Amino acid sequence: MPWLRLQAVAAVLSLVAAAGVSHGFEFHEATMEAIHLGFSNGSLTSTALVRFYLDQISRLNPLLRAVIEVNPDALRQAARADAQRASSGGRLTGGLYGIPVLLKDNIATLDALNTTAGSFALLGSVVKRDAGVVVRLRQAGAVVLGKANPSEWSNFRVVDSGWSARGGQSLNPYNLSSTPCGSSSGPGIAAAANMAAVTLGTETDGSILCPSAWNSVVGIKPTLGLTSRSGVIPITPRQDTVGPMCRTVSDAVQVLDAIVGYDAFDAAATGAASKYIPAGGYKQFLKKDGLRGKRIGVPNGFFQGFGETEMRVYEQHLTTMRNHGAVVIENLDVAPNLTALSVDIASNRWIAARAEFKLSLNAYLADLRYSRVRSLADVIAFNNANPVQERLKDFGQANLIAAENTNGIGPMERAAIRRLKELSAGGLERLMKERQLDAIVTSDSSASSLLAIGGHPGIVVPAGYDQQGAPFGICFGGLQGYEPRLIEIAYAFEQATNVRRPPLFKP
Repeated sequence: MPWLRLQAVAAVLSLVAAAGVSHGFEFHEATMEAIHLGFSNGSLTSTALVRFYLDQISRLNPLLRAVIEVNPDALRQAARADAQRASSGGRLTGGLYGIPVLLKDNIATLDALNTTAGSFALLGSVVKRDAGVVVRLRQAGAVVLGKANPSEWSNFRVVDSGWSARGGQSLNPYNLSSTPCGSSSGPGIAAAANMAAVTLGTETDGSILCPSAWNSVVGIKPTLGLTSRSGVIPITPRQDTVGPMCRTVSDAVQVLDAIVGYDAFDAAATGAASKYIPAGGYKQFLKKDGLRGKRIGVPNGFFQGFGETEMRVYEQHLTTMRNHGAVVIENLDVAPNLTALSVDIASNRWIAARAEFKLSLNAYLADLRYSRVRSLADVIAFNNANPVQERLKDFGQANLIAAENTNGIGPMERAAIRRLKELSAGGLERLMKERQLDAIVTSDSSASSLLAIGGHPGIVVPAGYDQQGAPFGICFGGLQGYEPRLIEIAYAFEQATNVRRPPLFKP
């Protein structure tokens, strides 16, 4: 009921106002740079930081439902980081060392946390090893804070955005009536609402970019294979990727530096993408003049359906890019008929993805050390046996059943995959090469399918807020390996505009 939500918002705002400052350190909106400084000057410890985020989760999560589970070992990990930092003479103060990270609940951890994609079917399952990106996080000294609420099965089972059986319905912290958008909504909400400074999401098509835009955070969807997908509950290996969702471009880039690289458990993809990782990492591309000289294309059809407020803001942003030295080229066509292209992509992607999902999920489930479901057929049977818990009446499981009815990658699937490659080569790739573009710029996640089918990267940055206070974003997309130039553009844009503000929890 609306009045109950109003009461909850009032309680949350009063609690949030009472928290946030301790021993001179400002926790709210703290960046990694501020955290590093706090570690260095003694105003902050990892233990205090973890306690703050755990407190934020306990205050906000009953309303926002962004976090599905917290790590009972997080404080112990933080205390160990503090002890090691002290014994090192203060040298361990950079990177992710001692910084808490929330993971989308499809990224496996070999610890007390569950990895379930939001489904009760996988509750209690045990993985054999940490996901590849988690191995890198632990090597960097990060503290695994917990798991964030996804759209169940990353929305391959079609549900309301941000809903899972285990986590419930997550809410947009800016406007509780707006969509949190995308299957990585939990990480986006958590970062926006200061329940963590660092979160990881996953994307198949829009699941990092969309919740980043709608929750006013920065999301990086990397080139396919730049980050390992091993230990990630899959949809399709042609499109799945893991990326950071943080409050600033700088924070997201520092996380990206920590998680990229080769993984023997995802050898083909990470081996192929390793050539794109620059010597010295990605942080070197955080340049305030990063827009200067960049050729940025504005493809037709990707700034539609917005009100006057949003369109005026987007037009101002294009002017800002020009004023900072970018060459902004408008009225470009990705295809002669964008609607026909979208239909072509969607139909062929579905043909391929339903077979790939069955194969990939069955492989993931078979590799678990323990699980009560060992196949997609078992998941479907579990849902049928637990219809209330899994809300079968509301959402059904048509996509799961359609995937189960496939029989591997046959002629039809191979033809669909070939067609998707053709559409990528003849669409976005052709346009960018012909016009010598460093990036395209689009609204929110409107170009996510173009990026997805070619394994191309994108970065969303906060762009503004509508009249109801709901955020919208701007996306810079490029070709495989274009992360350096996208980071330069995104960082310079962020520094020039400074759009982001904390959420107000409007009913």
